[in-house]
Amino acid sequence: MSANSFDARSTLQVGDESYEIFRLDKVEGSARLPYSLKVLLENLLRTEDGANITADHIRALGGWDSQAQPSQEIQFTPARVIMQDFTGVPCVVDLATMREAVKELGGDAAKINPLAPAELVIDHSVIADKFGTNDAFKQNVDLEYGRNKERYQFLRWGQTAFDEFKVVPPGTGIVHQVNIEHLARVVMIRDGKAYPDTLVGTDSHTTMVNGLGVLGWGVGGIEAEAAMLGQPVSMLIPRVVGFKLTGELQPGTTATDLVLTITEMLRKHGVVGKFVEFYGEGVAATSLANRATIGNMSPEFGSTAAIFPIDDETLNYLRLTGRSDQQVALVEAYAKQQGLWLDPKAEPDFSEKLELDLATVVPSIAGPKRPQDRIVLANAAEQFKQDVRNYVDSVDEAGQESFPASDAPAVANGVPSNPVPVTAPDGTTYELDHGAVTVAAITSCTNTSNPYVMVAAALVAKKAVEKGLTRKPWVKTTLAPGSKVVTDYFEKSGLTPYLDKVGFNLVGYGCTTCIGNSGPLPDEVSKAVNDHDLAVTSVLSGNRNFEGRINPDVKMNYLASPPLVVAYALAGSMKVDITKDALGADQDGNPVFLKDIWPSEAEVNDVVANAIGEDMFSKSYSDVFAGDAQWQALPIPTGDTFEWDTESTYVRKPPYFEGMGMEPAPVEDISGARVLAKLGDSVTTDHISPAGAIKADTPAGKYLTEHGVERRDFNSYGSRRGNHEIMIRGTFANIRLRNQIAPGTEGGYTRDFTQADGPVSFIYDASRNYIEQNIPLVVLAGKEYGSGSSRDWAAKGTALLGVKAVIAESYERIHRSNLIGMGVLPLQFPEGRNAESLGLTGEESFSVSGVTELNDGTTPRTVKVTTDTGVEFDAVVRIDTPGEADYYRNGGILQYVLRSLIRK
Repeated sequence: MSANSFDARSTLQVGDESYEIFRLDKVEGSARLPYSLKVLLENLLRTEDGANITADHIRALGGWDSQAQPSQEIQFTPARVIMQDFTGVPCVVDLATMREAVKELGGDAAKINPLAPAELVIDHSVIADKFGTNDAFKQNVDLEYGRNKERYQFLRWGQTAFDEFKVVPPGTGIVHQVNIEHLARVVMIRDGKAYPDTLVGTDSHTTMVNGLGVLGWGVGGIEAEAAMLGQPVSMLIPRVVGFKLTGELQPGTTATDLVLTITEMLRKHGVVGKFVEFYGEGVAATSLANRATIGNMSPEFGSTAAIFPIDDETLNYLRLTGRSDQQVALVEAYAKQQGLWLDPKAEPDFSEKLELDLATVVPSIAGPKRPQDRIVLANAAEQFKQDVRNYVDSVDEAGQESFPASDAPAVANGVPSNPVPVTAPDGTTYELDHGAVTVAAITSCTNTSNPYVMVAAALVAKKAVEKGLTRKPWVKTTLAPGSKVVTDYFEKSGLTPYLDKVGFNLVGYGCTTCIGNSGPLPDEVSKAVNDHDLAVTSVLSGNRNFEGRINPDVKMNYLASPPLVVAYALAGSMKVDITKDALGADQDGNPVFLKDIWPSEAEVNDVVANAIGEDMFSKSYSDVFAGDAQWQALPIPTGDTFEWDTESTYVRKPPYFEGMGMEPAPVEDISGARVLAKLGDSVTTDHISPAGAIKADTPAGKYLTEHGVERRDFNSYGSRRGNHEIMIRGTFANIRLRNQIAPGTEGGYTRDFTQADGPVSFIYDASRNYIEQNIPLVVLAGKEYGSGSSRDWAAKGTALLGVKAVIAESYERIHRSNLIGMGVLPLQFPEGRNAESLGLTGEESFSVSGVTELNDGTTPRTVKVTTDTGVEFDAVVRIDTPGEADYYRNGGILQYVLRSLIRK
């Protein structure tokens, strides 16, 4: 029960139903707050307990100073938690392990139960192994169940063992698309109360739901577990960046072009740790699908959230997607009562402001390795010529290849060229060269949730087929929508056969290529690429294109709208200027240009209007948690605690609570630490966390081989996130990671200073030697350390490798928080200093003093870092809130929660 210090408790009548609400207008200053802070204010009013959440916290938020730097801590209690299976499996593994730990400490295991609704969507496990055939979907689903049977049995057990925990089975859709189309409430109803739908999710693109006016963001799995168990999220009242939209998009531009423009603008402006909120008359002209696309990309521009207020467009979308009339009426009444309804002419109080005229957006792509690196489409081919030089190691100053010596050096139009003859299985031959598009994927929740760009892609395919065009033979083409509704409207509009004819057959309902589950390239393509070190490319309609993410054979990756993905599949190369050059020839040998097959806005709108209806959503989600016959036939154990299989290579009991007592051990300073990795700028969680395929000659591959797993059954790191032994071995093992203390290497290598002369070693193997000798480890890093997905294993793996502290120039929010959640100390170099300016090589021994001040209940602002070579500096302690300090004192967030629950 709320303490209700502001007499805010009231009643809202909607039709025949009455709901208890907490009125924002009872708090002085609330009317001028941005939309997102109003949502947080309601959260505090409703959860005020006089201890963790007090009247002072509420007054501080009501009196928010838009220009102040964040300093006031508040406790945010999300209404629900959403997960995908890669991050969700370890969450359920940890919950199952906590149940056993509670019993061992004399507590009640039943206390380990989600206290807030928790929903998990299995979307990250399907791999696009098969493509280009009518039965590709069935084959991939069968392979998915074969690979993941143990994980799926475990999740089915979790669905029966835990209250308030539901699972959306495989083959249904992508978590964020399922969220906006079905799971999101916009306004929650629980125990007679109505309040804003809020959430945290174990995937950074949880922010897609911001497009619906729902405040939520991605957190690490460890934070999500705590939220499920009733722990509020500790946060500072953020700065809020107002992003004003004016005008309307011009014909020929898409939501993808818009979001890449916004991503570039906001990355440049700097919004890490801030909320972004869209306002202005351009918002009313922005479709809900486009709003969701923008919200989805929030992690790519670095903000915590990127939210739109509620308006008629929100209500129309809720009706379209099958929400009840009562729910739609409640959303409208609640939003208008609480001042959460969009006023297009309002100018709320913001910390900072940006503005974009939608009419200035032009067709764009982004790449070759970061989402914020936008390229105007008309400049893409020319930009490729410059960028490819960074990926072809053997190019001399004249732009010619100098290796191998037996090959004649070649340059085509100033672009490095090394054409390789390839013979396909059907006997046809072609040449493969740098820049070849080897993966063209319509994938990811970002764009497959948007019917306008999806229909545009299908119409491009239709017009291409009618002109006699098809994909180039070296392009792996895949279609992986975020929900079954997409294929339903393709079928109804008669567009499916055209997508099939250009190779975009359905391969699965899941993330696939966007998260690295692109599957292998055809053997002959892969061999040519690897034998001749070709810098080939992928084009995908996803949200991430980091190095090494999409496919191990592909060096350069580009984000593009779905219709442009089809166009590049037809062109077959990034060297082609698709705005000017022919994509191919028609039946009569005449050149066909992009303008010849690009649909008009009217054509797209006509299909969307006539092919999509509420009945599609109602049918697709009528029994969404039941699953198909394969899911229902999975045998599962029973009981409150899980029956661990000691031989399992998928699900193992982790060591987090071994030897844990009711009282935490005192925090200690760090002495004699060695450097496990010295890293540069923009090291992402994709570089740190195990992801993608498992190679046989790596520590993880050797582990699987030793446990009798055949190479063909290795599966991906993501699918094995429930096995800590594999995940430790894959931490810092990304094939593009460059560890500066092991120069000349790429991948999971370091130098092992437990041995004479510090030989190069696998990071995992070296860490075992350090742990055996009780030598703590540190990681040195540059700017934006830990950017990217909310991968909890980037922190879990770091901790289990024996790393006690990370010293970086700056951090992305989620990873810094996750490090603390695993008992790893995040430190920051002094302003303007870094490892290079301090002369650090990574070969030193490090000591950190002053950490013990935490034992007195305070958090030191800085600690003293010294090395055995005489370098000394004051590092900033990035434990930003008292709540984070409690987690660190307890050795991690899970240990803190466990002790708290037992004491209740």
